Amino acid sequence: MMGEVTTHEHDVVIIGAGGAGLRAAIEASSSGASVAMICKSMLGKAHTVMAEGGAAAALANKDPRDSWEVHFRDTMKGGKYLGDWRMARIHAQQAPDRIRELEQWGAVFDRTPEGKTSQRNFGGHTYPRLAHIGDATGLELIRTLQQKGVHMGMDVFMEFTVRRLFKTDGRISGCFAYDRNDGSLHLFKAKTIVLATGGITRCWEVCSGSWEYTGEGHALAYWAGAEMGDMEFVQFHPTGMIWPPSVKGILVTEGVRGEGGKLTNSEGDRFMFNYVPEMYADEFADTEKEALEWVDEVVAGKLATKRRPPELLTRDVVAKAINSERAAGRASEHGGAYLDISWRDEEEVKKKLPGMYHQFKELAAVDITKQPMEVGPTAHYVMGGVKVDPETQESTIPGLYAAGEAATGLHGANRLGGNSLSDLIVFGKIAGEQASEAALKIDKFAEIEQSEIDEVIEETIAPLSREGGENPAIVVEDLRRMMQDKVGIIRTKKLLEEALDDLDALELRSHETFGGSGTTYNPGWHQALEISAMIDVSRMCTLAALRREESRGGHTRDDFPTPDHSHWGKINSVILQGSDGSMNIDYVSYPPIPEDLKSLLDEDDLN
Repeated sequence: MMGEVTTHEHDVVIIGAGGAGLRAAIEASSSGASVAMICKSMLGKAHTVMAEGGAAAALANKDPRDSWEVHFRDTMKGGKYLGDWRMARIHAQQAPDRIRELEQWGAVFDRTPEGKTSQRNFGGHTYPRLAHIGDATGLELIRTLQQKGVHMGMDVFMEFTVRRLFKTDGRISGCFAYDRNDGSLHLFKAKTIVLATGGITRCWEVCSGSWEYTGEGHALAYWAGAEMGDMEFVQFHPTGMIWPPSVKGILVTEGVRGEGGKLTNSEGDRFMFNYVPEMYADEFADTEKEALEWVDEVVAGKLATKRRPPELLTRDVVAKAINSERAAGRASEHGGAYLDISWRDEEEVKKKLPGMYHQFKELAAVDITKQPMEVGPTAHYVMGGVKVDPETQESTIPGLYAAGEAATGLHGANRLGGNSLSDLIVFGKIAGEQASEAALKIDKFAEIEQSEIDEVIEETIAPLSREGGENPAIVVEDLRRMMQDKVGIIRTKKLLEEALDDLDALELRSHETFGGSGTTYNPGWHQALEISAMIDVSRMCTLAALRREESRGGHTRDDFPTPDHSHWGKINSVILQGSDGSMNIDYVSYPPIPEDLKSLLDEDDLN
């Protein structure tokens, strides 16, 4: 019967089974708390497996000059100084220990000739900093965490979708979910909840995200009354596959550029030399000869004292450069740019980038050891998310924690490649530790209002009774195309205002979608239920982008092309649902950076 609800009780419920969720579950379980892990897909299928290039940590194995202080500086600079310096410091200081811990748990990282964990170069990092396993780092991270976690006694609920978070007396008290296989309904009572639900990029037509990335975690927190931050900052990774159309958006790891990949336009020009921003001018090569010498030094295992190739600029800079080349009529055959690693030794390419070699061979009939890849920007990562306490990862709702891409703070206006994987394990651990510590202080489970449970049941089964309603897939397709066109890599006031009107119209259509018949293996029903989250998350991004009248990091306004350091560079957006259901936006600043940390940053950039 559809109205029957199975009740579960756990000290800590973790929503999401990627790197952050697994690391949180391991930590919470080790404290003696009873843990439930709920994941939308199968265990092992988390989006973390798609992270290829590596995990950033200042181990200083490839270059002894590296340190947490330099990593802190690079993260703050890459985020255009809008990141929470407290999270950036914690991340930089703790990432090396989290990588070493993974190795102790059985992670098999690539090695230097001396037997140390190998590290590769990535955009925005001063030194080679990414610990990696070929180009399958995320997969190894998930394998290791799952193998560790499976012995910890946690209960895993696979292929469940969470529909609502519950509060009792202002504190988190549980969540409601349904089983995607048979449609059964489940109430989870919890003393604390950790959101580790990843990102939102399925809201755009061209994206590197898999089907799970519909932003439901962000929406759940927002609907429950949590503060959301920095939602205007969406990262378009510069290099996604663009041909054939069936694979458009699939990620081409930054590791290709880290190993010496060159970006060229249709005229054969290595165009990134023309796009080096003034704030980075001293760090990057001026000529191809200089850039190639740098790569030769790295390949030879020497310290690369010369300036880095411009392909290793931050992702926002490279993505906008490819976009500009296309606008100028110098795009590759299918509308992007060429990325060429074929000048490197064939066997070395296959060894260092095995996944990329097979990906292009099988999906595009391209041999990357002999010919260039065609790449272009793809919606990849959201810097915005749930506002959290930097020390505990607790949201503005007591008992609700968030970690990984679902949380905001660390990355500011733009994330550096490789910081995402170390973010997951650093803050996943903290969230799990803090959530279990708080849960174990609470004697009993709070009562959840029956009226709230009845309400969410009614909402969940509603799409099944709207016979004659619109196909939800068409509404989702229209939403994604609209977001691509109007809230994409380049934005204007006119397009953003149109997008808000379009979202209102799409919301009305979403209320009339028909999810098909039956609850067993019914993808139409699942999609009909996802639309409300996709619309509210898209609205958060659009509203924040409309209000921020400058360009910074992952947010580019064609009508306000330059960063405004005096005003916008000092404040972060905060979005909160009003008591009447309205979406309200405000601005806050992080506490001033202490002088000892400020001295690590570029004074010129801070002014």
